Amino acid sequence: MTSWPDTVLTERLGIRYPLIQAPMAGSSTPALAAAVSSAGGLGSLGLAMHSIEAVHHDCTQVNESAGKPYNANFFVHQEPTDDPQRNVATQELLKPYYKELGLGEIPDPITSAPTFNQTHLEAVLQIRPPVVSFHFGLPDESAFQAIREAGLFTLSSATNVAEAQALESRGVDAIIAQGFEAGGHRGTFAGPYETGQVGTLALVPQIVDAVSVPVIAAGGIGDGRGIAAALALGATGVQLGTAFLTCPESAVHPLYRTLLGTARGDQTRITQAFSGRPARGIENRFLREMAGHEASFPDFPILNTLTGPIRKASTQRNSPDFLPLWSGQSVAFSRHLPAAELVAALVAETESVLNHL
Repeated sequence: MTSWPDTVLTERLGIRYPLIQAPMAGSSTPALAAAVSSAGGLGSLGLAMHSIEAVHHDCTQVNESAGKPYNANFFVHQEPTDDPQRNVATQELLKPYYKELGLGEIPDPITSAPTFNQTHLEAVLQIRPPVVSFHFGLPDESAFQAIREAGLFTLSSATNVAEAQALESRGVDAIIAQGFEAGGHRGTFAGPYETGQVGTLALVPQIVDAVSVPVIAAGGIGDGRGIAAALALGATGVQLGTAFLTCPESAVHPLYRTLLGTARGDQTRITQAFSGRPARGIENRFLREMAGHEASFPDFPILNTLTGPIRKASTQRNSPDFLPLWSGQSVAFSRHLPAAELVAALVAETESVLNHL
């Protein structure tokens, strides 16, 4: 049997396989992260929308359940600019949906989740998760240095070579190369979003050639063939998100789970309509009807405040029309397996491909 290549990830983190379950804020759970870590991969918690109390709770849960390395993920978005004109324009756009769903008045727009800040930093330094990862860049220099000096392994996402080089210059331990196929929010943090529209197959080797730190491939990987291909491209590990959404340990709504099991990759689209930042999900009514209105949307994450009641009502009605169905183009590979069984299947498939090659 072909052995997996030794990598910085497996050696430094003490994990068996260089497989990372993507954090996926709102969908990942302590049970999912613990199951993946216990199975030999690296489970992740998406903590960007959590209160500090919830951050402590979820990390404690993973520690107690698995006692294995895990990844705590945070967003490092720019604080939004409050633009009354865009707020009003979006409220007018959403009025028909509020009326249709019987939701009453549209709430005032507020910032629903702060970027990584001093309170988050204090929690991280107290909890000391083995891996701390970031989306949309890195925290300010003093905060990031404090995390590095604490000996915590750091990751962040890059969607092009320039971003990867910027992350390396800041001292990040490894870079997640997020291809355009990936589900959920695009990690682009430098320059226009269009500069991050590079597919995984092209992006990974370019970043591998441009930096000296380990590169983790993400985007469009859903089975052992994709994992083996990523390793062949020079990646030291892979990150899969969509593949883990259909695990019973995830927090996705049953309707969402069912749709993931039947969708195709060509049914996903990039949209800003739910949160104000580009993110890939399965196309539905809201995505179609909001297309072309991007200039009206408030900054991320203010828009979440306005779309939140619509999303909640859609969930209660068991309707997919207004749900953010985040998904990558690998959605067709989805299978309804417990997380530990999925890790085992991915490992077996990868080894089979490596043996065949």
